[in-house]
Amino acid sequence: MGEEWREAAERVRNWGRWGEDDQLGTLNLLTPERIARAATRARQGRSIPLGVPFDAYGPQGSSGMRRNPVHLMAIDGGDAELAAHLAGWGGAAEAQVAGMYAHGPMRFNDDYMILPLQAATQWDALSHVYYDGLLYNGYPATAVTSLGATRLGIEQVAERGGVVGRGVLLDVARHRNLDRLEGGAVVGPHELEAVAGAQGVALEPGDILVIRTGWWTHFLEHRKQSEWFRASPGLSWRCAEWLREHDIAAVAVDNPAVEVMRPEDGVMLPLHMLALRDMGMPLGEIWDLEALGADCAEDGVYDFLLCAPALRIPGAVGTPISPVAIK
Repeated sequence: MGEEWREAAERVRNWGRWGEDDQLGTLNLLTPERIARAATRARQGRSIPLGVPFDAYGPQGSSGMRRNPVHLMAIDGGDAELAAHLAGWGGAAEAQVAGMYAHGPMRFNDDYMILPLQAATQWDALSHVYYDGLLYNGYPATAVTSLGATRLGIEQVAERGGVVGRGVLLDVARHRNLDRLEGGAVVGPHELEAVAGAQGVALEPGDILVIRTGWWTHFLEHRKQSEWFRASPGLSWRCAEWLREHDIAAVAVDNPAVEVMRPEDGVMLPLHMLALRDMGMPLGEIWDLEALGADCAEDGVYDFLLCAPALRIPGAVGTPISPVAIK
């Protein structure tokens, strides 16, 4: 089956479509006119958060390549008397805090986090996945160095204003009359077309597709990180041509990898290769779509203004986000 997805790669490839130096891929479809039109979908002023918590209890676990975020306090409410202890002690930082506390009643709290950039709700940068030594638009894989991605870094997305446009929810789980898809279930292009038809929503070029499988609820109920990843349902790589035909700008799903996690047709993550490397399409993972799914089912409106800005981290191959749907 390896040659079959490679044949599809030739058909969906966008290299050169927006110029030989392009680093945005399908986000080029988010034109000013389409973004302005997407803003009209915010008719009621109702904001629905789509991100999961960035905390120690997330889906990454406490070991392995990616781990859950670590949140630490630098200064907290128990440090109100720091000035008395720091005066004349330590270096410039301690002296600065002591000086601030010595001149009035103002006190403050401060914190920081240590986390993989793809620990929870996120966008994959186009530099995240490659094959045959090449990234999107033909850039060499060696352009991603130990210092960061010198091409196709997530800052390219941030500097254009992030991912903002008309979002469209395709609620596959509700279409199947399920709370969530069963483990390992594969969603093909014909089903996506059927869901859009049943919901009465017409897809337009530049849409940001948000697909609900309900799989995030499996993690919330069981808190079994390895099972949640290993058994994840998701899209088939055969959806790539359908996405290309509809000129979708980006895809986000409430599972760990957008596509089904088990090797499909013996190939690991073929949709990642087709979307990121060939199409130049960002992928969003680990979104919480439960509130959005319920809201859309209630009012029958499945499109909205979607705001999902990337952090401006030069050279990063992914970014944490806190996306919002505005209806």
